[in-house]
Amino acid sequence: MRSRFLTGLWSNPDFVRLWAGTTTSTFGSLIGQIALSFTAITFLDATAPEVAVLGASQLVPGFLVSPFAGVWVDRLRRRPIMITADLGRAAALATVPLAAVSGGLTMYQLFAVGAVTSVLSVFFAAAYQSYLPTLVERKELLEGNAKLAGTASVAEVASFSLSGWLVQLLKAPGAVAIDAASFVVSAYFVWRIKEPEAEIVRDPESEHFWREAKEGARVVASDGVLRGLAVAEALQAMGEKVLTTVYLLYLVGELGFSAGVLGMIFAVGGVTSLGGAWIANRGTLFLGRVGATIIAASFMRATGAVFMALPSDSGWLGVLLLVLAQFVTDPFWTLHEIHDVSLRQAITPERVQGRMFANFRLLNFGFAVLGTVLGGVLGAVIGFRETLFVAVGLMYLSSIAVFLSPVRGVKRPAEGAA
Repeated sequence: MRSRFLTGLWSNPDFVRLWAGTTTSTFGSLIGQIALSFTAITFLDATAPEVAVLGASQLVPGFLVSPFAGVWVDRLRRRPIMITADLGRAAALATVPLAAVSGGLTMYQLFAVGAVTSVLSVFFAAAYQSYLPTLVERKELLEGNAKLAGTASVAEVASFSLSGWLVQLLKAPGAVAIDAASFVVSAYFVWRIKEPEAEIVRDPESEHFWREAKEGARVVASDGVLRGLAVAEALQAMGEKVLTTVYLLYLVGELGFSAGVLGMIFAVGGVTSLGGAWIANRGTLFLGRVGATIIAASFMRATGAVFMALPSDSGWLGVLLLVLAQFVTDPFWTLHEIHDVSLRQAITPERVQGRMFANFRLLNFGFAVLGTVLGGVLGAVIGFRETLFVAVGLMYLSSIAVFLSPVRGVKRPAEGAA
């Protein structure tokens, strides 16, 4: 039942519960992402190849289970899947600080934790993105995604502001414990959603796993808009992983930035991301068209990544360039993500939502694994800074791919190319 005193989706208590759960999870996850990397680099003295393997451990298992996740998300109710995935990730992450306290933490355990969280994150993401269209009306998707992204940006500000200092005060494994706790809180809020989820009508005689999986792939491949978004996101995922594989190694190992300073710099991106979500919540930005907004945002986030590769020391100029990167990249990243996800949710039939998102994840994981391997190899062969420029080039290729696709003709989220 909606409140008479609030407007929009804030008057929908079940949406608010979903919002509270995902915001809490985002807060912990962002701390956990940095904490796991710093656990490897500072607590276990990991080398560049080991950091690359850690990144791969968070990608490859998810890549392998994506087809399974999409089919099961479309076969089963989505809320229980989300709750199970949250609690499973909490349990896996909790083993890191426990092992660190006992003196038994190893890189192999980090690899295992990365693998478990990778698998469960795929199930959660496919279920969550497919669940939102059942909780709100199709015309409310852009507003819903904008609100979720906006508060995620607030969580980003808080988490990045605190993460560097938490790593220093609690040590990196201790900061991972906060991530584990956040997933428990997230599961609680999702559990409290009151709206009963429609029972999935299943015909065991007509169910065939591989046929259902192929149908999801066919939906993406046969629709020009979905296909264009998929290709662009795959290239973006590859470029992003090339960048993230060497980024901290370059900033901390070569330039000498401290964890606390980097945490404050990254927090700027949370503030600017909030601006991108605020704009999306009020409609499309470029020419009033979803397609133009996605293309422009893709180009601008690639341009912002250029500033990440420019610093040559940890002085004021280096800090300024990293801050500029947050000002340019993050708001357009958020703007792109909101319109991209809303468009996909709006044009995809309800019965294949899970498989559509899982196929996007499958493609993204595959190219992200390639990016992780490429980042590790290039970082060792040509250097960290040069590898960052390679990543920027891949991001620009992503912008070109979406520009050349039918996405360019889309006016509103509820339509395909027009």
